Amino acid sequence: MSAENIKVSGIAGRYATALFELASDAKQVDAVASDLATIKTAVEESADLARLIRSPLISRDDQERAILAVLEKLGVSDLVRRFVGTVAQNRRLFALADMIDTYGRLLAAQRGEVVAKVVSAKKLTAKQMEALTKELKAAIGSDVAIEADVDTDIIGGLVVKVGSRMVDSSIRTKLQNLKFAMKGVG
Repeated sequence: MSAENIKVSGIAGRYATALFELASDAKQVDAVASDLATIKTAVEESADLARLIRSPLISRDDQERAILAVLEKLGVSDLVRRFVGTVAQNRRLFALADMIDTYGRLLAAQRGEVVAKVVSAKKLTAKQMEALTKELKAAIGSDVAIEADVDTDIIGGLVVKVGSRMVDSSIRTKLQNLKFAMKGVG
């Protein structure tokens, strides 16, 4: 499946597609993906940065100045800085995380990879990601790109979604199932 054949929609889809095309033309697709991963990690690790991106109370100019200063500190490329600056000027920073995820799906499609969304209770280590990628590749039969998210509410285990298939081995779900089973005992 090529990047042209993947279906994207909405604000995030339009912006991610535009960035993907710009990155392709500049032959910087992988560098942009790396910069976007850096931004995503920074937003996940900083409540202040997440507030900056999501707050409608911060003026357009203040939001743009602040995010560009952060991107400068993170050392992201000029292409990504200009892109995020445009996103900020258009008051679309609230959709930045979705844009980053959509860019990742476009990149995976170009590489012929299947995207697996993985949710864990805590951030997976590089070794765990490598092992999970290997297992998923063996199970699916093709290369896998993992979109990892953290949700402490699942307590432990993993929730893995590939296409329309989902495997939920989270402790939260196991406890819910046990609770339902116990209601029938009496």
